[in-house]
Amino acid sequence: MNTVDDLPLLPAIVSGPLVHRRVDPVRHGFRHETYQWLVDLDDVPSPTDWRRWVCRFDVRDHLGGTGHDSLPTIRANVERFARTEGFDVTAGRIVMLANARVAGYVFDPLTVFWCFDAAGLLTCVVAEVHNTYGERHAYVVVPDRSGVTGVNKAFYVSPFNDVSGRYRMEFCVEQGRVRTAITLQRPGKGDFVARFEGAAQHATASVVRRTVLRHPFLTQRIWLMIRLHGVWLWARRLPVVRRAPHVHQDGVA
Repeated sequence: MNTVDDLPLLPAIVSGPLVHRRVDPVRHGFRHETYQWLVDLDDVPSPTDWRRWVCRFDVRDHLGGTGHDSLPTIRANVERFARTEGFDVTAGRIVMLANARVAGYVFDPLTVFWCFDAAGLLTCVVAEVHNTYGERHAYVVVPDRSGVTGVNKAFYVSPFNDVSGRYRMEFCVEQGRVRTAITLQRPGKGDFVARFEGAAQHATASVVRRTVLRHPFLTQRIWLMIRLHGVWLWARRLPVVRRAPHVHQDGVA
């Protein structure tokens, strides 16, 4: 996605498969049906009916939102962080792909922010990664016309991978479909791939109802599944890598 013309009607729910694949030293993979929200940060959903239990976006969940000097909106925190990386994203739209809080809880392994300029052209993408230790790290990248970019890994995510290697990233929205893919590439080792792709539907009340009934307590299930897959890998003697001390970034709590 390079212009706002590629965006579907927002807010939207993106439903589709999340696929993980690891090939060494233990071969393991999974495919789970899931969904995420695609929202404009100038018009973040804030329902007052039953949807408030499955559609809540809290500033504390993203970037600098938990710090003592946190700003009042997610957009303001994105703008501040992008500025520390040399990008001014104040003039145009910012669109977020994320999980919403469900029954007051959220775990969001990857949040993606597409940042556009006043002419509607893509300026940069902010990819915010959360691990299960309550830490977060953000990367600012500029994808090519096909949505592909790369960056060196700088954050401990999985207990089975150290902080080495390079990410190949793909962030695309086209013809109503959203695709995000992260491939960890390391010399002499097989790639680790995490990929989500789905169709975007305008988040009407009926679409939200059908989606949450099909995937109840989504974020709680994500938390549980991460741990169950971790136990599976540990039981097969995949070595655990000591967690490196987390280095906080400017503008990221």
